[in-house]
Amino acid sequence: MKMDWVLVAAASAADVRLPALAASAVKAAGGEAGEWTSLADGAPLHAGFLPFAASGEGAAALRRQIEAAGPVDAAIMPAARFGKKRLLISDMDSTIIGQECIDEIADAVGLKAKISEITERAMRGELDFEAALTERVSMLKGLPLSALTRTLEERITLNPGARTLIATMKAHGARTLLVSGGFTYFTSRVADIAGFESHQGNTLIDDGAALTGEVGRPILGREAKRTALIEAVAALGATPEDAIAMGDGANDLDMIRASGLGIAYKAKPVVAAEATGAIRHTDLTAALFFQGYRASEFVRR
Repeated sequence: MKMDWVLVAAASAADVRLPALAASAVKAAGGEAGEWTSLADGAPLHAGFLPFAASGEGAAALRRQIEAAGPVDAAIMPAARFGKKRLLISDMDSTIIGQECIDEIADAVGLKAKISEITERAMRGELDFEAALTERVSMLKGLPLSALTRTLEERITLNPGARTLIATMKAHGARTLLVSGGFTYFTSRVADIAGFESHQGNTLIDDGAALTGEVGRPILGREAKRTALIEAVAALGATPEDAIAMGDGANDLDMIRASGLGIAYKAKPVVAAEATGAIRHTDLTAALFFQGYRASEFVRR
């Protein structure tokens, strides 16, 4: 039988026996397993991939089997799509960094709880993204620009594995693009810190001293992220299947759907349900394993 699917799994727990777990899950989902190939054996993650044969329905059931098995991150894709990508395009807030910038800015004016609630609903897809962003930014009117600097310096941190993910893909010839429904004040600086070659985001309008409560137009949202992916791969003479797209919120769905490898990072349920792979337990270097990179190929940062 032709092994036309690939399961990639990663775990940090040494007692998780990935080869046996993967083979067992494939069998339980009605598939036929091939031979396990190890990509990392500890220090600090265990990872590998397993070719298998199954129907599309069997592959979907397998993803559920793996996610229910324990602290394992997995990606399941057609064998033809398994391999190193030419473009990394990623969301920023709660993906490359561990925070939502607008929520942290809001804390400076005592509005974090109120704004965070709107952010959460927007990321779950319960609110129109553009309307929700406009509403939240309006609440920040009069905030001194110095608050943005303090937020960046005191609150914003990269998620584990971010620098290694980006450095490794760049070392193997991939382009890297940070796209965010957040703000260019942060995307420009986070892109530099993390190692991205380019970035896109929304613009907070100010009067030279404080925020005016307005956001520049057009607003970069769900469709704009997909467009950024399409334009970036076209510039490389590539196709969307040559891209890996990562995100956590509903405004990332279109670029995740369009990519050859869509990854949900500690994502909202609506995103995790549609992504090729999900990272919930390990770190961002799992996105390298999902492309078939071996740990020995990582460029550690």
